[in-house]
Amino acid sequence: MQILVCLKQILDPEVPPRDFQIDRGRRAAIQGSANLVTNIFCENALETALQLRERSEGEISALSIGPASAEDVLRKAIALKVDHACLVEQEVAGSGSHSAITARLLAAAIRKLGTFDLILLGREAGDWGAGQTGGLLAEELGLPFVGFVDHIEAADGGVVLRRQTDTGWEKVRAELPLVATITNSEENVPRIPKTRDIMKSHRKPLTTWKPSDLGLSEEDVSSAADALEVVDLYIPEKTGECEFIQGESIEEKANAFAARIAAVVQRAGV
Repeated sequence: MQILVCLKQILDPEVPPRDFQIDRGRRAAIQGSANLVTNIFCENALETALQLRERSEGEISALSIGPASAEDVLRKAIALKVDHACLVEQEVAGSGSHSAITARLLAAAIRKLGTFDLILLGREAGDWGAGQTGGLLAEELGLPFVGFVDHIEAADGGVVLRRQTDTGWEKVRAELPLVATITNSEENVPRIPKTRDIMKSHRKPLTTWKPSDLGLSEEDVSSAADALEVVDLYIPEKTGECEFIQGESIEEKANAFAARIAAVVQRAGV
């Protein structure tokens, strides 16, 4: 089975709130002192692929789109023993990390890489959290799509996927090829690469392309974003008011407090 896992590099979601800053002009978060990490749901997808390969024969390829720094997420994937890795270098201009753009670039890269039986993505990214790229990629490739999957088994030339729902789990039997988005579960907790494998990963080849190498022009890429515009991005301001209840005794303070609550309820029309 030929498996492709799409990986995204994001700003570390665990950055302390005091260090989180927004560039209002670019409508994007500022990296500052925060690390860049692999999106956790993408790591769940990679772990699911690794486990599936352990139970059945096949190869795993890793694909990422982003700036040159995104090479780090692919090197980590190589350290975890993926067979091939490819980076499409695309600078993200502010809020330009649009799901439709990403899906179009991924689809073009996948067509150039070859044929895959199973294409896996994280259910959503930890920065924008749109959760749309998987479905849009399936549409670009003309393939069926299953979302919120947490376990995959090979079966009779196809696969059986277990997916999470609001009321429990569903099992879906599907033919290949297929696109699926992976959510987290107790079974696909990402493994940690060994130090020796991390060091060896930097000696292995990495395919690098530009969008132009995929036969896409700037117009092809930008036209995918027409359906969505980020008007503004800002950190909400929190304000609060505190009013002290006055009184000479506990009874007076309790009566004043009760009267204050009654006034608020009356204003609210409850």
